[in-house]
Amino acid sequence: MVRRLLLLGGLAAVAGAGFVRTAPMDPETWHADPEAGARTGKPNDYLVAEGGDRPALRLDRAPQEVAAQFDEIAMADERVERIAGSPDEGHVTYVQRSRLMGFPDAISVKVSPEGDGARVSVWSRSRYGHSDLGVNRERVERWLSALESRG
Repeated sequence: MVRRLLLLGGLAAVAGAGFVRTAPMDPETWHADPEAGARTGKPNDYLVAEGGDRPALRLDRAPQEVAAQFDEIAMADERVERIAGSPDEGHVTYVQRSRLMGFPDAISVKVSPEGDGARVSVWSRSRYGHSDLGVNRERVERWLSALESRG
């Protein structure tokens, strides 16, 4: 009896992990404007925008150039796919899944003209769970640091 329960529990865990790893990320739901998104209040997101965890990044480069560079940086990272928008639009949403379990995080980026340069706003958030142990923050800061160094 105990052996059966363990087997059933193991099968349920494998099925759950398979669901998380393959769960679709609906662009209608996840393609959000980082400057207007409604945060959940859970510690599993990171917002770079006015009123966010830190202000938007300002760069003295053309918005189109910044958007293309950000896209190159994001797409070069492991397990990243673009699910909505494009660099040409200046608004893109990416999904990156965790290595082990495949937990999906949505990363929405908006590059807007500001003066002679560009303003970059980013909202990275986890689909599942309450805390992300700082993963969203680390990713965004790494990508923004790479973007700044291209100047």
